[in-house]
Amino acid sequence: MANTIDARGLSCPQPVLMTLDEIKKDKADELLVMVDNEASKENVSRAAQSKGWKVKEISEAGGIYNITITKG
Repeated sequence: MANTIDARGLSCPQPVLMTLDEIKKDKADELLVMVDNEASKENVSRAAQSKGWKVKEISEAGGIYNITITKG
């Protein structure tokens, strides 16, 4: 089960910082990040990839993006 980061309603850089903080903890191999805007979706994906994580899946429903990232 992936750890979940609920960053809905937050604007950048908060979703990115929350994601990077969780990556630094190094306790999960998979994270689910929930955001509600296109810029946050792109920035979270890019930040995760810069840390060696892979974007496994991005789904959208009702204006909410669910970004699943996995450790390298």
